[in-house]
Amino acid sequence: MKTPFQKRSTQPRLSAEEAARQGRVSQLAFSALRQPQAVIAFLNTHNDALGGRPIDLAVASAAGLLSVEQALAALPPSEAKTA
Repeated sequence: MKTPFQKRSTQPRLSAEEAARQGRVSQLAFSALRQPQAVIAFLNTHNDALGGRPIDLAVASAAGLLSVEQALAALPPSEAKTA
């Protein structure tokens, strides 16, 4: 039964593939950066080298996910530990 004041999302839901890519990039970012604040900042801040927000790129396509994976792998070890 619906409640009279139930909010409905105006955003479309992610497909199964998009949700899987979102989960994958989140796990990879946490593995690389280790600090929740650094992970959130990396995924949600526009990245000039990638041409967009990493989370958006990864969710949008497999190619986007690959580019974000490569960017995470290319992080210098000191940045990955302290970022």
